[in-house]
Amino acid sequence: MDKAIIGQGYHLPETLAERIIDFECKYLSRPRHSKERRAPLNNRPVRLPEDMKLPMNDHFDSAPGSGEKGGMQGFDSEFTDIVDYILRITYRIWEGKQVGLCRDYYSSDCPVYTLAGYTEGAEQIVQNTLRTLAGFPDRTLHADNIIWGGNDREGFHTSHLICSNMTHLGPTEFGPASARQAQIHVIAHCVVKNNRIVEEWLVRDNYALAQQLGVDPAAHAKLIAEAPLDPESPFVRWRSAELERVALTPIAPVPYPAASNTEAYVAAALQNIWNARLLGDCRLFYAANARLHASARPEYDGVDNIIGFYLEILGAIPDARVSVDYSCNNSMREGTWVAVRWTLSGIHSGLSRWGEPTGEPLLILGESQYRLQDGQVLEEWLVFDELAVLTQIERARL
Repeated sequence: MDKAIIGQGYHLPETLAERIIDFECKYLSRPRHSKERRAPLNNRPVRLPEDMKLPMNDHFDSAPGSGEKGGMQGFDSEFTDIVDYILRITYRIWEGKQVGLCRDYYSSDCPVYTLAGYTEGAEQIVQNTLRTLAGFPDRTLHADNIIWGGNDREGFHTSHLICSNMTHLGPTEFGPASARQAQIHVIAHCVVKNNRIVEEWLVRDNYALAQQLGVDPAAHAKLIAEAPLDPESPFVRWRSAELERVALTPIAPVPYPAASNTEAYVAAALQNIWNARLLGDCRLFYAANARLHASARPEYDGVDNIIGFYLEILGAIPDARVSVDYSCNNSMREGTWVAVRWTLSGIHSGLSRWGEPTGEPLLILGESQYRLQDGQVLEEWLVFDELAVLTQIERARL
């Protein structure tokens, strides 16, 4: 759980909290009263009805169900709801090392969009997961929050905020094993239908990962940029299409709906702050003592410092447009939450921590989770791959 949440005494709803704690304590051997609850696995088998044992029948299961039967249309009956589905398939694949389950839980043509590259299909996802685990075999993925929308008939959207801990124990793109430890935030935004993930947008704080592994992000970005890109590759075509799509986002300000209409209220605030350049509206949108957790940066405490973050990005990309691509507000945690998947595009024409401007277009894929109270944001988690942004810049300099 994120330390900021713990420090503020943040609590899950009683019934859901007990369900998650019971799951972790009973099946994962995590101490009930520990904040982290990260203990070794308990391999004790759990007996389930025959019709609730797919696809884990006869295989090691690190995250068995409770025995309660779910009723989601098109989903295995072992999953009681979409949060249960995301929690348990993630644990099975990563901590349980049952990587081949990606073939059961991802469609054969599932696209995975990241700012570092494009992957398609369950088999490629299996291979990429194996590569990651070879370098970080103790990697854990702790769910800080899952915010979701949709339904089992048309498909769910899930915004899965992950705190990932790992030790660099094998060779990776960052170099040979260093035994360094790292902790980063990740948000996986999945579309899930009929028991499979059919589309995913993945944002990882790879800049912070490089730093914690003792690697200079700018130098590493230059190294990545030297690899040629096929102009006809799916990744290049997707990036070009996204640059064009987001550039058409209107810049006019919009009126604010009632704050109780949380998704529309957040979307209006992002339109007014990012696109209409009404940065003073941060004082309406954020509480005076709000906190922003942004990728690869110290925490921004207070609305004045949060405005500084917006100015940093807009100073580097003064013509930036931001598209709000999807939002949802059902959370596994108590309180009022909204998740937003967003995309930013514009010309890199200003000085910034990224160095001299290149005059070339930049694309940023990001996702934010907001905790609101009394119509204002108290806390935001904003994740994007800044290492991939640097790679675009270094590629433009070649």
